[in-house]
Formats: sequence, C-alpha cells, structure tokens
Amino acid sequence: MHVMVVHNRYASAQPSGENKVVDQEVALLREAGHRVGVFERRSDDIAARSLPAKAAIPLLVPWNPAVRARLAERLRAEQPDVVHVHNVFPLLSPAVIAACADAGVPAVATLHNYTQVCPPGTLHRDGSPCTACVGRAPLPAVRHGCYRSSRLATVPLAVSLSVNRRRWWSGVERFFCISAAQREVLVGAGMPAGRLVVKHNFVPETPVRRTGPGEHLLYLGRLAEVKGVRLLMAAWDELAAAGGVGVPLVIAGSGPLEAEVAAWAAGRDDVRHVGLYDRVRCREAVAGAVAVVAPSTWKEAFGLVVVEAMAAGVPAVAAGHGAFTELVEDGVTGLLHRPDDAASLAAALRRVTADGDGNREMGRAARLRYERGFSPKVGLARLEEGYRAAIAGRGGPDPSRGDTHTGSRRGDLRERDGGSR
Repeated sequence: MHVMVVHNRYASAQPSGENKVVDQEVALLREAGHRVGVFERRSDDIAARSLPAKAAIPLLVPWNPAVRARLAERLRAEQPDVVHVHNVFPLLSPAVIAACADAGVPAVATLHNYTQVCPPGTLHRDGSPCTACVGRAPLPAVRHGCYRSSRLATVPLAVSLSVNRRRWWSGVERFFCISAAQREVLVGAGMPAGRLVVKHNFVPETPVRRTGPGEHLLYLGRLAEVKGVRLLMAAWDELAAAGGVGVPLVIAGSGPLEAEVAAWAAGRDDVRHVGLYDRVRCREAVAGAVAVVAPSTWKEAFGLVVVEAMAAGVPAVAAGHGAFTELVEDGVTGLLHRPDDAASLAAALRRVTADGDGNREMGRAARLRYERGFSPKVGLARLEEGYRAAIAGRGGPDPSRGDTHTGSRRGDLRERDGGSR
C-alpha cells in the first residue's frame, strides 16, 4: 500500500510517546514493503517564527487553510491509498481531514488521547478525573482554564473541538483507539461506534532483555502531576521511613516537576534523578529494572512504558485504572495499585521487590503477553487491516490485490464533502 502519514510533532524538549509511536509505525510499514510518505509540522519550529506569526497560531488551531491546500496538493500529486492522521495540534488543524476529502483519499486517525471529547485530552482537572466536557459543549474547560491553566490558551482547543466534531466523525473512516478503555469512553460520548476499533500500539523488539533480578525500580516518562510523580515520591518516602526496599528508585525524564524532583532526590542514596535518557539508555534502564512504575493519576489511554517493560521481560507496577487494567494482569504480568493511593503504591513496590521468584515469574508472563499482543508482527497486521477497511469503506481499490485508483472514487468523494469547508 501507499500510505501518507500526517503528524504534528511535539516539542523535543520533553519525551513524547506519540512521536515515538509515529516513528515506529512508519519504520514498520516501510520494512514490510509499503510506500510511506510523511506530511508533518514540528512544534520546535515555532520558536524561530516572527512575533506576529506566533501570535497567529491560536487563530489557526481550529482551522488552517494553508495546510488544507498544501496537503490536498500533495495528495493529488502522490495519490496514496490512505492517509493516517495522528496529532494535528497546533500547526496542522483538522483542516487535514478536509484535504483528504478534497483529494478523494480515505483517512484513518489514531486517537492517542481524549482530545475528541476533552480540549486538553486528559479527562483530568485539578488533580482529579474530570468528564465535565464529555458529550457536551466544552465550556467547562474554558471556565477552568484546563489547558496550561489558562482560559485564553484553552479557547482555541475548545473552539476546534466544537466546530470540527462532525467533520472528524464523518470524515474519518476508521478511528484507531489505543485501548478498549479509551474506546468505551469515546463511544459513551457519542462517537460513531462502528468507526472506532481497538488497535493497541506495538513496541519494537528490544535488543536487551532482563537477565537477572534487576538493580532498581524505574520511573521513565514525563515529570508531571498527572503521571503520578508526586504520588510516587510520597509512596517512596513512606517506604524509606520503614527501611526501604533494598534497591534504589531511578527517575528518568523531564517536565514541569523536574526541579521539584531534583530537589527531593538531592543527597539521597535511595533515589537517582537522571534526567532525559536517549533511546539506548532507556532500553538499558528498563532491562535493568526490578519493575517499571507507572502510577498515573489520570486514566491513561495507553501505557507505552508498560509494554516496553513487557518486551524486556520486566513486570510493571501501575495504577489500577484506564488502559493499565487491560495491559497489566494483576499478580500475573505485574501489579496494580489503587489509583491516587500512596499507601497502596508503596505496598505494591514492597511486594514486587520482596518476592524474587514471583517477580521472575511475572517477568516471563509479561514477555509472553508482549509476544502475543504487542509485537511488530501483531502491530503490522492490525495496521494493514485498518487501512484495508478504510479503503473498502470509501469504495476504493484494494492494493493488496494489485487494484489501482479510479477517477470515479475521487469525484464521488468531492460531492460528499461539497468541495469546501
């Protein structure tokens, strides 16, 4: 197949699971012999823009006509079989969906979070779960300034959600939900159930896997409130007061709580704050872990670090909500703790470090779970299946049979979209 991938890359200053997923899927498809083009914008480029250009960005978040024209032009020139949309904020906008219709190319979209029903995409506010905007106008998000704690910054996202909802839901042939938990929320919010399919993210094979009991507990990710960083610090202090667990806690990542984490870790023998790791060091840190810790206080739509741990034969200790409940089988491939409960998290960390035989058994079960559900082979099959379904849904040719594009398909699609916004 010929696939065009559309993505607004997140800033490189902090780790992005979405960027990683996009890069891995592009590489996977190319290795399998598919032709893959990429249409992208980079948030890193915003810093180099003029002051007026920066000021105009919020106005283009709901709709960027220049992006629509450029993407449609490229689609007409290259004639891909399908377009795969990922993130469109802030430089692309939902205008990419109209561009697909303009060129008569079916679109699929991976929903990496909850931005279809929640302006910041987290279903979380002021330290607690929040569904105030789900299934209704997103006015609560503006009132509470849910994006970056700013009403002004939240407005473009709320407007985009409101004015583009129908375009998304009718213009995308298949939505890839990255967990069943996410799909359940979105169907409940009114999204078309027939277009929502579960396609877990895959993780590439790792060149290093755990060979011994592990040397540390590992938190790997963004240092933010919703990721449970403060909860982890509270649980660890509780464990330290009782004599510790025999291995240090390694915290790798960056984010808004980095200074707080660095100050908390300073001078301690039982904690190492190591900042951002590159890909090689991430793999080595995971493979060297007794367990990976994912204590998010918000309901994660997926848990990439948990699956990366599975690939290395390492169990996870994760919050018992959201996607973690379908990724981690409690007591089998890892442990689940009560969400937002420091004492429960501390108990799980104590258990995973104290029972060596049980830990090794969970690691082996985690690796088997990875092979059956999250390997590249499984990921490729699910991608191809979704693409074929999207092409068939638009009445297009099936590239796997050697079919070719037809002009009638493109004309029909322009009539359906009306040829304009």
